[in-house]
Amino acid sequence: MADIREYKCTYSNSVGVSAEVTEGLGLEFPDAYMHSGTMQTLAKAIKKHDNSDFVLLPFCRTVEAEAMGAVLNYGDSNTGPRAKDPICSNMDEVLALPDIDFGKMRIHEVLDACAAMKGEGETVCLEVTGPFTILNALMEPRLVFKAYRKDREKMKLVFDKFSEQLLRYIENGKKAGVDVFIFSDSAGALDILGPKFLANAVEDFYDPFMRKVSEIMDDSCIFLLCPKFTYALVDTGHAELKEYQLEPGIDFLEAMLEMKGKAKIGGQVCIKNVGVKLSHGKFREIVMK
Repeated sequence: MADIREYKCTYSNSVGVSAEVTEGLGLEFPDAYMHSGTMQTLAKAIKKHDNSDFVLLPFCRTVEAEAMGAVLNYGDSNTGPRAKDPICSNMDEVLALPDIDFGKMRIHEVLDACAAMKGEGETVCLEVTGPFTILNALMEPRLVFKAYRKDREKMKLVFDKFSEQLLRYIENGKKAGVDVFIFSDSAGALDILGPKFLANAVEDFYDPFMRKVSEIMDDSCIFLLCPKFTYALVDTGHAELKEYQLEPGIDFLEAMLEMKGKAKIGGQVCIKNVGVKLSHGKFREIVMK
């Protein structure tokens, strides 16, 4: 088994949701996390505070899980929503959860906010959450790993279910005018899963999922994979990097927008590292083998 490199996340210059940003906005929490209008106010406030060129939604990694039934602690002005009490004890119960209804709940409000801000001329980024982070909001993490170790085939069915829901989310985001889709899965990174489980997850989820993502991307949008999973795909032989030469020193967001319609998936930098530049001007596209 090939070694998978670790990507050290350096994103620390965005304050995100904090009292520093929310003070003076006249918002009530956690109600502000529930509605399109207040989401827009908060997203623009974070953009202004960070001096960034994009708005980013949502403010947590629980929207998809909530839409499938997860119970949340909705947070306050310092922290966004987070998982509360598990609702599943095994993968059969996860498989029995309903499909996401994109016409209701916070996931609908997120998409509505994306469309509204796109209509105002904003560059809109939507963060999509990966399977292990979703699972951790639905059941205890130790049960997730136990289930994967005990019955990989059952876990593949869960991955297929999540893949279908996430692809539908991306399609709906595309209709809402999202420019850049950001994909992360903090609970599924190398330092948590370990190399063996991550290699299995690449084969069982990330490889087929990313192939389908590349079919959805067009000249209206582009997909940004967390660099941790870029390494995982490349180092396990499922993908390779294709280089494009852009202007040296170009802002990474500008590079992403310039590559819309030319490349499908980027993954060399985290866009949340606001203002990061490509000193060499090389944009690297992830191409599935």
